[in-house]
Amino acid sequence: MTWVVRHIKSIMVVSGVLTCTMLYAFIAPEAALTSTFGAALEGPVANVVVRNWSALITLVGAMLIYGAFHPDVRRFALVVATISKVVFITLVLAQGGRFLGYQAGTAILIDSVWVVLFLWYLLTTR
Repeated sequence: MTWVVRHIKSIMVVSGVLTCTMLYAFIAPEAALTSTFGAALEGPVANVVVRNWSALITLVGAMLIYGAFHPDVRRFALVVATISKVVFITLVLAQGGRFLGYQAGTAILIDSVWVVLFLWYLLTTR
């Protein structure tokens, strides 16, 4: 058994808790966007979209935490989180280095680590 398989529960909890910190964008959408991307969207539509985005990301984090303690849904939670993180990484990197100097750059680095660990687990426990 690999290190990742032995520690997947802890890996999922830590990743889930960090992912749930995006709840901040639900509470303060403009501040969260500014710190993450260096720019903010304005207006009522922006608030709805950013808050919804935040809620969905937070739900992925909660799913990781739930999956850590419920092995029957663990693979599903990891697949959904992996896809979500890969989409985010791809969208940010598609903008070139534009957002890498903000928290989005840190998020991409950390999410990349989670993606590698999640894929490692998924591929070694088929």
